[in-house]
Amino acid sequence: MVEEESSKVNFPQPPRRAPPFLEVECKISGKTSRYAVGTKAGFAVNLINKKLDCVRPLALHIEAVKQGEEPVSFGPDALLVDYGDGWKLQTVTQLDFTATSKGEGVGPIPEWIPGAMDSEGGRPIYRISKPGISGVYIGKILLAFILMFVLGALFTVALENLPKFILFVNNSSM
Repeated sequence: MVEEESSKVNFPQPPRRAPPFLEVECKISGKTSRYAVGTKAGFAVNLINKKLDCVRPLALHIEAVKQGEEPVSFGPDALLVDYGDGWKLQTVTQLDFTATSKGEGVGPIPEWIPGAMDSEGGRPIYRISKPGISGVYIGKILLAFILMFVLGALFTVALENLPKFILFVNNSSM
């Protein structure tokens, strides 16, 4: 009977270890990629964008998200980490970024060019996306042309009458 009791003794379980990898969900393709703990976020975004085969929009950066919590964004040089239960890593696209900002006070969104680094510090290069052509844009261009022709006409009339003006000034000073 003593042997039965000793066999039923519960030994402490070793602490649960985190997996040796992190999973990042790509919101564009719906696929999940695995990366080693400590991988730089810029490297992961670069690999995810390469797998998209130039499908637009590309991933801009990675965020850790949890229901009811403020997301944690990873910059290109930040190391990917697991924040625990309920948190998941996912990509953020330009569409996600502009949908949350609602366009209030937000200018063009810089788009990261995957794999492109500057010559100084190896920092990633960003390009500004170009806004579409609108009626206001065309109106501003037409207004600029009209003002340019009006100013040109004024200067032409002024230069044609300059000799008469000089003579008038000389005659009135005598």
